[in-house]
Amino acid sequence: MSETIKVPTMAEYMAQGKQPEVLFWVGCAGSFDDRAKKITKAFVKLLNNAGVEFAVLGTEESCTGDPAKRAGNEFLFQMQAMMNIQVLNGYEIKKIVTACPHCFNTLKNEYPDLGGNYQVLHHTQFLKILLEEGRLKVEGGKFKGKRITYHDPCYLGRANGEYEAPRDLLKKLEAELIEMKRCKSKGLCCGAGGAQMFKEAEPGDKEIFIERTEEALQTKPETIVAGCPFCNTMITDGVKFKEKQDEINVLDIAEMIANAENL
Repeated sequence: MSETIKVPTMAEYMAQGKQPEVLFWVGCAGSFDDRAKKITKAFVKLLNNAGVEFAVLGTEESCTGDPAKRAGNEFLFQMQAMMNIQVLNGYEIKKIVTACPHCFNTLKNEYPDLGGNYQVLHHTQFLKILLEEGRLKVEGGKFKGKRITYHDPCYLGRANGEYEAPRDLLKKLEAELIEMKRCKSKGLCCGAGGAQMFKEAEPGDKEIFIERTEEALQTKPETIVAGCPFCNTMITDGVKFKEKQDEINVLDIAEMIANAENL
């Protein structure tokens, strides 16, 4: 069953002489990765439910340049960033929300030096605001009382100090949140950051995603929750490696909220 999802572009808004409340920066993963597309759809569903006037850049959106910069190619990063800043400034964008902590960190902390100054929010922060303003309702639904554990994405947690927004949303779902031994500021990377997602593992005894998945499994969760498409991929791979994919789900917070009532 396919449902129609309404996603207007900035070009369409511009043609009507209007500005959206917020620009949704989809990101490479959310646009092209089949698993991450589900996160994008869940977040769009929530934006529509909350009555948020939002737009995407569509074909005018390019990679933020995060993987290039982390891999050491500053020249390519600046080329990609300048192209995006030109588009964003052309549309006079003020506020951006994204479901990817890598995009969030780059847009928020690295674009200002190149002339791109915007208010940038991670989707968990924006969903929390919608909740506080009463525009979005979150109830326990099918996650009520279920054991879950939450993995802090590096670029949301340690890099930007945001630990509470995701957890506040999870509390609203009335799930039983069991923290991993290494969480919040002591959280362990999933193994994807720093452009590691796109290269082969270096010699060693164990891959980081397996180490992190083992820590998550120690909490005996029914669902492992992430707030990043990269983390989602790595932990999903870890769960498959441990042959637990039939009993443990790996979900983004937006998916949990969007599907809480779909029993």
